[in-house]
Amino acid sequence: MNTTILRKSVLGIAGLAVAGGLAAGPLNHDTPTIDTRPVAAVQTDKPAVDTAKLIPHGVQGDQSRIDLNDEQTGNAKAIIAATKKAGMDERAAVVSIATALQESKLENLGHLGDRNDHDSQGLFQQRPSSGWGTVEQITDPEYATLAFLKGLKQVDGWQDMPLTKAAQTVQVSAYPDHYAQWEQQAADLVAEHWNS
Repeated sequence: MNTTILRKSVLGIAGLAVAGGLAAGPLNHDTPTIDTRPVAAVQTDKPAVDTAKLIPHGVQGDQSRIDLNDEQTGNAKAIIAATKKAGMDERAAVVSIATALQESKLENLGHLGDRNDHDSQGLFQQRPSSGWGTVEQITDPEYATLAFLKGLKQVDGWQDMPLTKAAQTVQVSAYPDHYAQWEQQAADLVAEHWNS
């Protein structure tokens, strides 16, 4: 009988120890470190880009994509800024960036000598001899974009056209269907940088 009482006492004491330990916290006495540095506030006042407006007709054909360096990304941002300055929407920026991706891979190209297509230069490979502006103007990303957008505004119904048709109507390229391959990357760039 003493054994039974002793066993119940030991089990009772052990139970209290376990319950007390659980109530007090884990047996691991390491205190977690808490980072008390201020956290950068996440800006929520900027609306998200409506991605359905970026590619309203879906992409056409196989899509191409290139890795961009800082200069190319800066040129994409300059195109977006100029599009906003022109009072045009995200879709216009997609058309513009896709066009520049096809024409120059978003590189602000000067005269390329024998590799030049006539006197084409800049992001959009615009030609001074065709009235796009001076060499200095068409190699300025803002000017070149505004010139392209001026042409795009003159295309009736460009918003309802597939990207490649809208771009081709402005650019009059020997390869009119090549603009389509850049639509997804252009849309991704606009989604990423429109509100940045």
